[in-house]
Amino acid sequence: MSTPRTACLLAGLVLAPATAFATPAPEPMRFTAQRVELPSSDRAFPDGPGVEAVNNNCLACHSAGMVLTQPKLSKAQWTETVNKMVHIYKAPVEPADIQTIVDYLAAMKP
Repeated sequence: MSTPRTACLLAGLVLAPATAFATPAPEPMRFTAQRVELPSSDRAFPDGPGVEAVNNNCLACHSAGMVLTQPKLSKAQWTETVNKMVHIYKAPVEPADIQTIVDYLAAMKP
């Protein structure tokens, strides 16, 4: 058996606006302009067969200095590294350029 007090409480719950029980909306995300200074380098890849493919593909993510200071790697190691950049890191390298890049990098250090 319900009492008048219970009936009033139930009526209040049913008739109360849904927003009365909702948590307040979070503040909207605000975006601000940011300025980023990227490091620059005047170091370039040395001329040689395939340098255009290296410049066109590798410099989008790497400085020439970073690549040129790598230890001497074998052609198999460079193949593995370039394939990792393309297939794992999704570097936008044209498939036709992969072998040219590998050949250039493998010949880079005698």
